[in-house]
Amino acid sequence: MKTLVILAHPNMTTSRVNRRWKKELEQHPDEVNIHELYKAYPDWNIDIAHEQELLEAHDHIILQFPFYWYSYPPLLKKWLDEVFTHGWAYGSKGNRLHGKRMGLAITIGDQRENYGKGQPVGFSVEELIAPFKASMNHVGVTALPHYAVFGASFQASDEEINHSAEAYIQYIKAFK
Repeated sequence: MKTLVILAHPNMTTSRVNRRWKKELEQHPDEVNIHELYKAYPDWNIDIAHEQELLEAHDHIILQFPFYWYSYPPLLKKWLDEVFTHGWAYGSKGNRLHGKRMGLAITIGDQRENYGKGQPVGFSVEELIAPFKASMNHVGVTALPHYAVFGASFQASDEEINHSAEAYIQYIKAFK
């Protein structure tokens, strides 16, 4: 079964890493379905039924996004709020995501050294993504380890970005 990648970047034309990752994903059409939220919903009117059908059709889901202010882009937040509905994703009858596996593929503009106790950010990435894990637990999804690349804003070289794209595909394949 294919992996569904929910790609949520508000400006793919300016993104070096997410754009490169997308290009790498496109080279594996038999293994990956890419669904770009900002492209699909430029008006932010999310087709909830369609999104739920997409999720139901895949057992392996990756949320790919830039880490904005230690969180996710606003359309991804809206998507989660609207698509993960009571009675469908959670609640006494909300079990449509149970047993699925979900991971995060995150591009982080800052340097790895700045994350952790006593560092400028003060928290590790693992701590900052705790709300995602809690949401996944709440809807019965198995949370996969996250995949992250640091220095995406300006420090990463083209070689590092290319290597990260190849490693990203391996990350996806490892958890299928």
